[in-house]
Amino acid sequence: MALPQLTPEQRAHALRRAAAARAARAEALAALRQGTVTLADVLGDLDSPLRRARVRQVLLSLPKVGPVTADRVMADAGIGPGRRVAGLGARQREALAGALPA
Repeated sequence: MALPQLTPEQRAHALRRAAAARAARAEALAALRQGTVTLADVLGDLDSPLRRARVRQVLLSLPKVGPVTADRVMADAGIGPGRRVAGLGARQREALAGALPA
């Protein structure tokens, strides 16, 4: 399937939307890092900009969680390395929320 041909205006609009989405995800990750937002907030918020982020990236943004802990928690919850937050099931969300301190 070929990609649609976009006009220069459509392309510019799409680039602005993508940049805004990346900026919103960066702000949300910074809020996680600072502790103003919890993992439970991210998992429960249906409009969170982090729904499109990978679970490992979100876990690594939490204070005191490094690569080893993030990988262990994901393996224990049965979450694959490429899974995004929006693709998590109810049991996986519960496992994540229970595995890490609030």
